[in-house]
Amino acid sequence: MTGRASIVVIGGSNLDVKARSAAALAQGTSNPGYASMTPGGVGRNIADNLARLGTCTYLVTAVGQDTVGNDVLARTSAAGVLVDHVHRTDAATGTYTAVLDADGELIVAVSDMRATAELGPAHIDRAKDVIAAADLVILDGNLAADTVAHAQRLAHTLGIRTILEPVSVPKAALLASHITADQPLYAVTPNRDELTALTDLPSGTDYELRSAADVLHERGVEHVWVRLGARGALFSSKPGDVTFIPAVPTTVEDVTGAGDSTLAGFCHALLEGMDPVSAARYGHATASLTIASPHTVRPDLSAALVEAVLANVTAESD
Repeated sequence: MTGRASIVVIGGSNLDVKARSAAALAQGTSNPGYASMTPGGVGRNIADNLARLGTCTYLVTAVGQDTVGNDVLARTSAAGVLVDHVHRTDAATGTYTAVLDADGELIVAVSDMRATAELGPAHIDRAKDVIAAADLVILDGNLAADTVAHAQRLAHTLGIRTILEPVSVPKAALLASHITADQPLYAVTPNRDELTALTDLPSGTDYELRSAADVLHERGVEHVWVRLGARGALFSSKPGDVTFIPAVPTTVEDVTGAGDSTLAGFCHALLEGMDPVSAARYGHATASLTIASPHTVRPDLSAALVEAVLANVTAESD
């Protein structure tokens, strides 16, 4: 343990397989293009981004006892993430296979998260010491619902701020019942469709977005940060306290990992003392750098690089 401010990320790790078409996609046939294989997983990606930004980060995850798992762990550790609390399972290390069009936009993806599904309450308890000393805990919605609930309870008992990333509409629907006022969350970070799944309310208009966010506030969520794609995001800290944050203009190379870097940037900025809205803006700047890179986690990501983007945005708005 160190005396530095730290974050514990609990979630998935896997191998990302990304295939990008060289031209407009033709359905039902083979398309010429390019492919890559890199470490991935929402939880792992968030932790990797945080470490590159300079935040002391522990990863609680599960990978197989296979060569893929060995490689994922080695490369994650090399980025600066602390991996002492990783569970090695007999299941194969998870995979995320994505198909991108020629513009880098996601067309379809298939994830095999069976290893992550084995991460249970007992594995969370084994990391209790680092959770108790953390400033933030981030929960990846790919975890089993009972594991999320257990981690929430533990963090709440220890007085640690907790952030939930819903990940997808199906996962959000499974997690909705675990967002309750008796176990408050510091923040939830859905996109528009995930917000609907969490609240069972429409979110097509700005009024509906605010109303759905208010429901989560009533259920113990302090900050509701709704991702709106190219438009940016709605950041709601309480009913009536809503800020629309624009996306940072960038060149789209590959959108994979943008949400992971957004959340990592936000959490890093919080630990640096920024208020939540300013931290969200920092997250948007971090995402702009990831989107402009062909990598799920940008290898040269640093706090200095993000701060340069923010300075440029400020200069252009003056």
